[in-house]
Amino acid sequence: MAAADVDVFRWGRERARTGPWRGDRQVAHLAPLPEGPALSVDFVRRCLEHLAARGFSRVVTSALSPDEQRSFLAAGFAVEEQLHLLAHDLHPLPRADTAATVRRARAVDRPGVLVVDSASFQPFWRLDEAGLDDAIRATPKARFRVAELGGEVVGYAITGRSGRRGYLQRLGVHPVHRHAGTGSALVVDGLAWLRRWRAEVAVVNTQNGNTGALYVYERLGFRRLPHGLSVLSTGLGDNS
Repeated sequence: MAAADVDVFRWGRERARTGPWRGDRQVAHLAPLPEGPALSVDFVRRCLEHLAARGFSRVVTSALSPDEQRSFLAAGFAVEEQLHLLAHDLHPLPRADTAATVRRARAVDRPGVLVVDSASFQPFWRLDEAGLDDAIRATPKARFRVAELGGEVVGYAITGRSGRRGYLQRLGVHPVHRHAGTGSALVVDGLAWLRRWRAEVAVVNTQNGNTGALYVYERLGFRRLPHGLSVLSTGLGDNS
């Protein structure tokens, strides 16, 4: 997503990020900023008016907690996808071993990262260049790492932090290279970074049916929270 495509919509103290969903010029992404106040129904409706004026015909939210969802549901959104939410208190940190090298991602790695992402996720969740940039910018601070094996990118992770809270924003391992500790090593790398910056908790979400990811996260010490998250969506008036 080009910088010009991203818009931080403000009304009073309320703020949300908007822009094309995965680069789609018809579908907008609407995400409350993590450090801002809860959004009101009036603010959400103003966001929809703003996005309709920009020519979008549909809006998809970020993953929202039950409390965050209330204003969106009252403004006409419906549930698109339900997610598990898991948390890790960063004490103690798990261990993970892999033959791959985990290192900082470079610009030259981006095509390989997108190949891994496309192989790892269903079409609705896949990232393009725009979505990858948005995932990196979703929190004030982010750590973008890749796992490399034989000169090939076989996995990647984006970990973000806002204040004392950490977020495992994105994790992907190519199916050919799974079950070799690569995903676990990327997760542990992110958790260690968060703890060095004195984060108190790290959270991650995954689709309800993704039993493989749930197994990995829980084995690494994440605990499933009783309330999950939901991605919501809505059409925009005459454009829908």
